[in-house]
Parts: sequence; C-alpha cells; structure tokens
Amino acid sequence: MGQCCTKSGSVSVVNNDVGAADGDKSKPSLAGRSPAPAGSGSGSGDTHSGKNTPVYSFSASPYPSSLPAGVAPSPARTPGRKLRWPLPPPSPAKPIMAALFRRQGRADKPKEGPIPEERHGGDEGERESGLDKNFGYGKNFGAKFEIGKEVGRGHFGHTCWAKGKKGELKGQPVAVKIISKAKMTTAIAVEDVRREVKILKALSGHKNLIKFHDAFEDVNNVYIVMELCEGGELLDRILSRGGRYTEEDAKTIVVQILSVVSFCHLQGVVHRDLKPENFLFTTRDEDATMKVIDFGLSDFVRPDQRLNDIVGSAYYVSPEVLHRSYSLEADLWSIGVITYILLCGSRPFWARTESGIFRSVIRADPNFDDTPWPTVSPEAKDFVKRLLNKDHRKRMTAAQALTHPWLRDESRAVPLDISIYKLVKSYVRASPLKRAALKALSKAITEDELIYLRAQFRLLDPKHGFVTLENFRTALMRNSTDAMRESRVPDILNLMEPLSSKKMDFEEFCAAAISTYQLEALEGWEKIASTAFAIFENEGNRVISVEELAQEMNLGPTAYPLFNDWIRNSDGKLSFLGYTKFLHGVTIRSSNTRRR
Repeated sequence: MGQCCTKSGSVSVVNNDVGAADGDKSKPSLAGRSPAPAGSGSGSGDTHSGKNTPVYSFSASPYPSSLPAGVAPSPARTPGRKLRWPLPPPSPAKPIMAALFRRQGRADKPKEGPIPEERHGGDEGERESGLDKNFGYGKNFGAKFEIGKEVGRGHFGHTCWAKGKKGELKGQPVAVKIISKAKMTTAIAVEDVRREVKILKALSGHKNLIKFHDAFEDVNNVYIVMELCEGGELLDRILSRGGRYTEEDAKTIVVQILSVVSFCHLQGVVHRDLKPENFLFTTRDEDATMKVIDFGLSDFVRPDQRLNDIVGSAYYVSPEVLHRSYSLEADLWSIGVITYILLCGSRPFWARTESGIFRSVIRADPNFDDTPWPTVSPEAKDFVKRLLNKDHRKRMTAAQALTHPWLRDESRAVPLDISIYKLVKSYVRASPLKRAALKALSKAITEDELIYLRAQFRLLDPKHGFVTLENFRTALMRNSTDAMRESRVPDILNLMEPLSSKKMDFEEFCAAAISTYQLEALEGWEKIASTAFAIFENEGNRVISVEELAQEMNLGPTAYPLFNDWIRNSDGKLSFLGYTKFLHGVTIRSSNTRRR
C-alpha cells in the first residue's frame, strides 16, 4: 500500500547525478535509491525485481514552502550550501508524516527522522481484528501454481517466480505478488489491495501494460498472478549506460511510456507512481518491449474529477499533487521527470531531504543550462519543458506529446485523447461570444498544433467532413474496457448533448478542441494571440457592457471592477487584454461574487 517507506528513512541522497554512487564511487547508483526494501504501490515491492525505492502515500499538503520570504531555493541539480537559520524552518514533510502515521493507525508523534516500519495499528476506532480481509478471490492458489525463488521484496510482501501446474498457464512461468494479510492493519490498506486487483483486471489490451492473470487468497496472503518480465527495470538500464541515453534511444523509451499512459488515461485510470523502477522489460534484449507495472497507488478518476490524496514517489510527484488538487496531468509531470533523467542523467528536482525535494518541486526550475543540455536538441528541451510546466493546465496530454516535433512519426498511430471530449463538452455549452473567441484563436494556431488536431479528428471517423455526437460516442466505445465503465468516462457524452442536433466540421472542431492554457505555454503565444485578436476584431468582437460580460462569465456585481480594463472606452468592445482574459475565464475566490 501507499504507506510503505524505507527502513532507512524516506530518502537518502548524496549526489544528484544518476550515474554517481551513494557512498560508493565504484558502483553506479541512482541518487536517493535506498538499499533497504521499500513497498511498492500495493505493498509487495517492485514487481519481478529485487530493487526497491521509496514509495509514499501522503494525505496533507506540504505547502507553504519552508524557505523564508525572498530566499530562492537551491538549484535542483546540485546540493545547495546549508544556510544557518535562527530557528529551524518548518518542514513541509511534517504534516505529510503526521497524516502518514494516521493512515497507519499510529498514535506516535512524527519526528523528522526515519519513519519506523515495525509497528502497525488499526484505523482510529477500528482494530485489526475488526477488518474484513476476505477478498472473494480463489482459494486454490497452491493447486494451480508452484512457487519458485523470490525476485523482489517490499514492505507488505514479496514477489516470486512461479510456474503454472494446470489450466491455461500450465508449464508457463509467471510472477506472483504475495501480499501479507497480517500487514494489512487498516481499512485503507485492505482497500488499496482491492483497488489494485480491480484496476489490473479491468485494464487490458495494450502491449506496454503488464498482463494480469488472476488473483487468489488464503488465510495469510493475497496472491496476484501476472506475466513474468525478465529483462529488468528501466532504472537498471539507465544505470548501465552511465545515467544517460542518446536522444534516439530516449525516444524509444518515452514513446512506449506515453503510449500506455494515454491508454490508461482514456480508460479513466491515473497511475500516480510513474518512475523508472515501475517499468520492466520483457527480456534482456536491447529492443525488448517495456511494460508498466505496480498499480497499487493507481485510481479510477472521472473526466472532471480532481483527486486530493497525496501519493507517489517524492522525486516524481507533481506540484498539484502536493497542493492536493490533481487529475491525469500528474502522470505527465512524472514522465517529464523520467525524460529529463534519460537525457541528462540527473534529476530535475533534487534535495537531501523530503522537505527539500517538495520545496524544489513547488518552487525551483529545472536546469537546462549545464552539460549536456547545450548539446541536446531544441525539440527535446521543449518537450521536457512542456511536461514540467508547474501549471498542470499548460502541460501536454500523453496523446499530444506523441505528436510533439521531438517524437513525431507519421507511421505511428496517435491514440484517442480524452481531453478532446472535455474541451468539446465545454465548447458546445459555451456562449456564442466565447465560441467566436475560440474560433478566432483556432485560425491563428501553428501547423504543429494542427497535426495533433487532424489526427484526433480522423479518429472520430468523420462522415463527409463532419462529426456528430454519435461519432464521439462510437470512437469512445471502440476503445472501451471495464476500467472505462468503472471510472464512468462515458458519462461525459451526456454533457455533450448539445452536439446531438448539429454537425461539426474540422474548422469548428479545431475551435472546440484547443486549450488556451496549452497554447499560452508555447514560445510563439504572443504572435498567436495577436493574430487571433485581429481575426476576432473582424469576425466576432462586438459591443458589450460590464454587466453582460460578468453574466457571460457567471460572475456577480462585485466582480465588475475586474472588467474595467477589458472593455475599450472608445467603442465598448473587448480590448486585446479583455480578449485574452475572456479566453481564460477568471477565478474569484470570494464566494459572494458568485451568481447563485
């Protein structure tokens, strides 16, 4: 489960370079990788691997930063010089550790040091003896499989090689994740195992997804039977190369990651613990297929849902996870961290402690100046920057990333993107003025953005150049699994009902499927915005009052002062500032400004 931590503490870091050793220069090691066993998302360690790294399940925000006002964080790429404070600054890890102890059912007061593993209690007001640890899985594991050597160990159990004794898997080697029921001391721990099995069972049909065979249980353990991957972790291959991949080799890895993640996201599953340790190769061959594993921290998420539990691994956790409001975009941040490591051999966000890592993630910018970045292609740097954008709204989706100039390959199919559905849903329910503003913006976008939009439009299988609600429905159902139904992704079609009585051509689809926030992250945003405004002036700008503009944005009279600079005094139409602000919408934190 997510509450697993290393026996030596959560993080032990000496050097930020992937190829540097932790206390041993003769042996390559990923900085911060603890030699002590750590739990995987489901509590049994890295599936099929004997190497484990810290995994966390956090339930409280570390924000605000512990740095004093005006003091910038240390560079992410190297250890910063320690500063002396009159009093120790508050640690962002403290509320996380307090919540962690509560999750484990412990009454101890959390300390700054290592988190002990040995003692476990039940949830508050609930004893272990009161937990229902019957999962309803088959009870005949021993009759079907012969257990072999252990290949991985974690906080809640271990992973073993096994061979089928009868049935479809007779004589076939498999991996068995064995999770101890004795260590399931809280209701959350039990539910985490149920959810992992549910997700593994529901997801199917992607070549880069670990194959689930079956789940069993007895009095002592839960047994999760999966395909056996014998090629080792992605982390091991990074280390074997001295910590850095060539761009071409990195592309091969990143494409596989994005492909399977886009599949999971379309099904409404967010992984929440993407890192090199959770990708395994099927064989030792250089060109072996890579599989994503360990769905113990994963969850189902509805199209417009925001999650708030803080889970993941410290070096790969996104800012919005630490702020306790996130969705699928958090996985893209983790992929950005992995890509950064592949290209330069160092972590983009680094510190000696958990508190420092969190501060770095929230406040620091990745280093793109030092070696080897000057020799890395501009396309690769742009790719990483667009994934490591701290504003999750500006981040590329997994499907978009596959069409980025760095990875673009016309021979490779682009997956259907669930974000298209979210954007079109908002567009068809928007006012005529908002749709006019978006149409103007769509006419100013670059060819690079159009490539992605054309691919998505083709996936909807347009008839005579038009798509309807039925096209969106058919495309979604064509990709449906049990996971999609569990996460209620098809419910978004009900919110797209205004599209049922009309047809949408490619030009209007572009207007509906673009994100202002993502375009704003482009280097050429200023040119795009000015071109779009010129088009809007000719085709859609009209006289509008402050009252009408507030109504357009669903705001009350107290918000009127916000719009003073949005409307030109000369003709009463939206100014350039007003146009760009109108595209975004505004967030009003005071509840009395909201129209009821």
